[in-house]
Amino acid sequence: MTESLAGLRPVLLTVDDDPSISRAVARDLRRRYGEHHRVVRAESGEQALEALREITLRGDQVAVLLADYRMPGMTGIEFLEQAMDLFPAARRVLLTAYADTGAAIEAINVVDLDHYLLKPWDPPEEKLYPVVDALLDAWRTSDRTPVTETRVVGHRWSARSHEVRDFLARNQIAYRWCLADEPEGRRLLDAAGADGLRLPVVVPPGGDALVAPSDAELAERVGLSTVPSSDFYDVVVIGGGPAGLGAAVYAASEGLRTVLVERTATGGQAGQSSRIENYLGFPDGVSGSQLTDRARRQATRFGAEVLTTRDAVGLSAHGSARSVRFADGSQLHAHSVILATGVSYRQLRAPGLDELTSKGVFYGSALTEAASCAEQDVYVVGGANSAGQAAVYFARSAKSVTMLVRGTSLEASMSHYLIQQIAAQPNITVRTSTEVVCAHGEDHLERLELRDLRSGEVELVDSSWLFVFIGASPHTDWLDGVVARDDAGFVLAGPDLVVDGKRPQGWVPERDPYHLETSLPGVFVAGDARAESVKRVASAVGDGAMAVSLVHRYLEKP
Repeated sequence: MTESLAGLRPVLLTVDDDPSISRAVARDLRRRYGEHHRVVRAESGEQALEALREITLRGDQVAVLLADYRMPGMTGIEFLEQAMDLFPAARRVLLTAYADTGAAIEAINVVDLDHYLLKPWDPPEEKLYPVVDALLDAWRTSDRTPVTETRVVGHRWSARSHEVRDFLARNQIAYRWCLADEPEGRRLLDAAGADGLRLPVVVPPGGDALVAPSDAELAERVGLSTVPSSDFYDVVVIGGGPAGLGAAVYAASEGLRTVLVERTATGGQAGQSSRIENYLGFPDGVSGSQLTDRARRQATRFGAEVLTTRDAVGLSAHGSARSVRFADGSQLHAHSVILATGVSYRQLRAPGLDELTSKGVFYGSALTEAASCAEQDVYVVGGANSAGQAAVYFARSAKSVTMLVRGTSLEASMSHYLIQQIAAQPNITVRTSTEVVCAHGEDHLERLELRDLRSGEVELVDSSWLFVFIGASPHTDWLDGVVARDDAGFVLAGPDLVVDGKRPQGWVPERDPYHLETSLPGVFVAGDARAESVKRVASAVGDGAMAVSLVHRYLEKP
């Protein structure tokens, strides 16, 4: 690569393995845009990714990516998919031959492609420049907060260090992880005036260091919204998983004053999935983080507010208003509320696990730890789709992945396509009728005791990595005594509230509850927190959309 990466002008990056084409594209781009943009040229996907990493470290912005489809080692689609993680706001163009237009159409789903450009593009005044002009206009008006570097300094097996990294990753905040006992980590601690006793230390770009920050402090400093612009809305959505995001998109797009509040980060369990392959409209699959990012951007584009680090602890009615109280004592008021609080993985009850949580024992996929698992032996507990997706993901880099399943097979709880993928991975082993009975380790997980439920035999295995996906519990304890719930804590709604023709106790309206309406009129439930709901992304999104239509009906006739 011949171009310098220095400078502050937005970057136009082109990558093509044919040097003559690469030079021609760069030449045409420079001729039209060189005065106000920096053109960077690469001749392979890996070279282009390295350039993007350098650009990231410098805090510069990338406006447009143009990648050739047919490149050895890494196709243009594969490059653009990885580049999205570094510069999600950059506009994406695939350079194709006429015979590859099918691949370009496929890329629309895989990498949210903005345009595909047929080669040759002569004359550029007719075929290249109008396309790039339109993409630059769209980029300038989009949410393109500069990709800046937040640095996190901590210990490898620190639970709080893991939580901070997970918080940043799930909120799509670029960061670099530095170990406190390595030279760069020590240099940052010295520069921040930190003694290294209280970790992690977070160094935001252009700001003072944060020592052992809370999530709320961290959110404020990295630019996440935590304070609402108003104290009264048409609808407050509690929870930012697929159901909550779906509700926010539909409510805001239909003109309702909408605010979505989330405890940690949008996406819920789905947002932590490495790959969702059975969601409608994505034939090649989509990562949970990509799907979440698109949905969040879609909601905010329609005018919804998205607030993080807001932990709902109370719900009440005051005349026609519904009030949500948060852990910090603040409140939001609205005409209606949609409960989309989702569920969390149940804790695995065995000696040693509680003490080692986030120190080698993780609940959920913990994708922030994936790089550390390279060439390691990883154990995954669970037999449903989330466990299967995690196993396939970790198998890409881990030495081995062992799935521990209490049941006798995967067929009863896992989608067929995932079972096939697992069977095709030579480094994944499925051990059925097996449970974890104990975990051992000093400052981190070192060994596991496994019991064969058929023979009763106990085996001790070495491992520093255990990821647990065993059932789910709803986040509804804070609603006790406010809305009706079943014995497991899931919220009852609609027809389930009418028993033998009798409406729920305290019900005032002269009508039955609407389909997703709870026992408190004007409060609706969507997604996994609803009793008898289908635990799938598509059904959660559908619940969110349906809840908005019922909110309209409620607002017209309470």
